[in-house]
Amino acid sequence: MLESAIILPDSLTSLCQAPTGAPAVERISWSTVGLSLSFGHSSDSPLHLLALESGSLSVDFTSPLALVEVLTAGRGHVLANSRLVQTSIGADLRYVAYEVEPDGSSIRFFLATPDGIRVELSIAGKDGAFRADVRVENASEQDVLLTAVTSWVSALGATAGGPAADPAGDWRLVEGSSDWLGEGRWTEAVLRAGGFLPGLGQGLTGHTPRSAVVRTANGTWSTGGHLPVAGTVSEKQGLAWLWEVAHNGPWRWEVGEHKGDCYFAVSGPTDRDHQWSQPLAPGESFTAVPAVVAVGRDLSGAAAALTFARRRARRAHPDNLKPTMVFNDYMNTLNGDPSTAKLLPLVDAAASVGVETFCIDAGWYSNSADWWDSVGEWKPSSTRFPKGLGEVITAIRSRGMVPGLWLEPEVVGVNSPMAQSLPKEAFLLRGGFRVEEQGRYHLDLRHPAARTHLDGVIDRLVAEFGIGYFKFDYNIDGGPGTDHQSPSVGAGLLGHNRAHLAWIDGVLDRHPTLVLENCSSGGMRTDAALLSRMQVQSTSDQQDPMLYPPIAASATLSMLPETAASWAYPQPDMTPEESAFTLVTGLSGRFYLSGNLHRMDAAQLTLVREAVHAARSLRPNLVRTTPAWPLGLPGWNDRWIASALHTPERVVLSIWDRGEGADEAVLHLPTLAGRDVDVATVFPRSLPAWETRWNAVTGTLTVRSTVKTPTARVFILTPSAPTA
Repeated sequence: MLESAIILPDSLTSLCQAPTGAPAVERISWSTVGLSLSFGHSSDSPLHLLALESGSLSVDFTSPLALVEVLTAGRGHVLANSRLVQTSIGADLRYVAYEVEPDGSSIRFFLATPDGIRVELSIAGKDGAFRADVRVENASEQDVLLTAVTSWVSALGATAGGPAADPAGDWRLVEGSSDWLGEGRWTEAVLRAGGFLPGLGQGLTGHTPRSAVVRTANGTWSTGGHLPVAGTVSEKQGLAWLWEVAHNGPWRWEVGEHKGDCYFAVSGPTDRDHQWSQPLAPGESFTAVPAVVAVGRDLSGAAAALTFARRRARRAHPDNLKPTMVFNDYMNTLNGDPSTAKLLPLVDAAASVGVETFCIDAGWYSNSADWWDSVGEWKPSSTRFPKGLGEVITAIRSRGMVPGLWLEPEVVGVNSPMAQSLPKEAFLLRGGFRVEEQGRYHLDLRHPAARTHLDGVIDRLVAEFGIGYFKFDYNIDGGPGTDHQSPSVGAGLLGHNRAHLAWIDGVLDRHPTLVLENCSSGGMRTDAALLSRMQVQSTSDQQDPMLYPPIAASATLSMLPETAASWAYPQPDMTPEESAFTLVTGLSGRFYLSGNLHRMDAAQLTLVREAVHAARSLRPNLVRTTPAWPLGLPGWNDRWIASALHTPERVVLSIWDRGEGADEAVLHLPTLAGRDVDVATVFPRSLPAWETRWNAVTGTLTVRSTVKTPTARVFILTPSAPTA
């Protein structure tokens, strides 16, 4: 609860100019470290954004939009359309009061409509990014049925140069999409020229357009298609926005035109998109999912602000400052078929190269090779481990590593004993039937029996085996939700989503040093809600090392660099350059290793050991880096791919050459322009050096690989002191 006094309208002193005859617009300004926002409202206009400042960046908003929009079954839009904006309730919301946290870190607005809808909008942030939370209360004497509530709405605005004559022609939409094995594929296109927002001549009608660019996630894979992170960039304005829906279930964002500007709006589930509706009896309230908004001069600047915001949102954990280096036996190695005989040589080999955690992946719980539809009890196999799983766990610990296990906690196979022992109500239900997908039922973590079962599994494995690391996988999409004890299918899913987060919090409350990896058929659920609680995100299930670099390079736009674990899986049959290629993929974020190390010769193991040593040397700074893309966001078929991780002192550059194209690449590093730069190879130092040329005038680094492709390198760029 905020402790400061509520500020009522009559205490406001700043008035904005208004057209003759129109009510004066009252101005409310709020500042925190590295961020200032100014808001306006009047007797005939809702609360809206007037200005934003962050560092040297100053943005004005001349196209006012209600900061909060609400749809109900009884009140729709003021102009019939399919958008989140221009709602009747949003237009009627009027400012009542505000309060500021004593340290100035957040502001809360109280809004209301004449017919009894009350809204609280809380904004907290710093350094170019903020989080918005919205709560809606029914203060009327009649029932209300919510069908959509936005988390944030604002125009894109303009810098000191003023708005463009054609705003939709001035902005590029930056958006990403994912698929199994093809996560984080980003594209950029001008809103007008890209065909997203065609010129409709709507000014002749006196109305705004009725459609927008709309992206949604449906079901339980929050990032299984379009991504909840997106943005807009204008070189002319010198302005970039990024937004993120911080939710582990369905969401929506949209970009459209509105009265001389473009806007973006974000929300959680809606009736139109996700079969979500929520009745509110008099006195009841609903809290929307959070949104995070970041701003910068360009994409890298906005990404830096978003990165800092993600770090501030993380649950405190020892791994946050010293990310453990993991060997996992799955990828291109045991592929879900572990046993004592197969694991013990891998344990010795992993320890010999210096990793710190050894995770036994899928299959450890099954007496047969076909375990897909029998999961859920999570007891060790007796055939795979004749002397018990403890024999392997003891070997892991004796070699100085932390033991880890793979789990898929939210599912129960149709042939698992748990499918019969748990009550039907412990699963997602539709019309009384358990939701089934690919031989699995989906637990409903609103139900105490489901939570008790999973808590028992975790506590038993930690107590019996001393497990210090769990890889939580998630390989089915449970669909739109459940209608059991829920007013709508979407509301049931939202309840489960929130119960899932609470369950993770409970696990870490009981086991505060336990490290949790988030995995979901690769990257089908890489959302901010889960990643604020879990320490590791495996970025993909991609098994082809040639296809992994664009996934690894772009991952840091969706998650923290220290969270982004891209698989490195060197193999005995690879050439040294091929092994270096996949090891650079692992070094581009959080180092995550697999591969048949136990079959490698001494020289091959030495190269892997060199990569582990490089990861250890990069780790202290990894947890304070911000991402950039010196060749632009990577294309799926690009020959050259590069990602950079910046600190104030240096830049770590990962670059891959996949062959077929230009023989050299020119990387743009504008923050280093005008300075001499030392370029040093971090990995691999034992293989031939690439050619590099630094141009201080243009702030560009030209690189040429000197060996047969595929090949990759990690460089450190250390600039001289800035010139006066």
